[in-house]
Amino acid sequence: MIADLDRTLEELLRQELPPALVDQVTISFATPDDQFPPSSVVLPAIDLFLYDVRENLELRSAEWLLERDAEGAARKIPAPVRVDCSYLITAWSAESSTSRAQDEHSLLSEVLLVFARHSTLPAGVLQGQLAGQEPPLPSSTLQPGRLQSMAEFWQALGGKPKAALNYTVTITVEPREPVEAGPPVLEKILRLRQGTEEEE
Repeated sequence: MIADLDRTLEELLRQELPPALVDQVTISFATPDDQFPPSSVVLPAIDLFLYDVRENLELRSAEWLLERDAEGAARKIPAPVRVDCSYLITAWSAESSTSRAQDEHSLLSEVLLVFARHSTLPAGVLQGQLAGQEPPLPSSTLQPGRLQSMAEFWQALGGKPKAALNYTVTITVEPREPVEAGPPVLEKILRLRQGTEEEE
């Protein structure tokens, strides 16, 4: 499912970034460490590094849903788990560029425009298991990220600090199987016994 989210974000960028930019930029999900770019990535590149995956406790629900089939048999379905997937997005231009920082900031600006345009991911770009998910997948840009210290983050990766965007998408995960609740109740029988009634 996370791989489907990666493919969804790549599809959104390829559909909405300026065509001339799409033709020349690589979209990567590699770790932005001191070894970036890996051999598979040609610069310039947009890197979407998934650094945090956790349950969204504000959207947690303990309710079970009741579903009936065509014959009336019921199944109890546990509420799905809502999961926040947080990305750190960076832009990378060729080291030989004389305006490297400006090129990267320009590229990052274009990415920001795409993601800020949508409060939920458009249905037309959803890939794999994400297609048709309800409710729609909310996303947020420019909100505080999960990283406590950006300086410590870049130091841990051995890389130099870069301008970056925090981007979070909330997906739905259904981790448990439905529980059979039994056949439908079709009739109710009352038995009268010495002025009292006994219910079955």
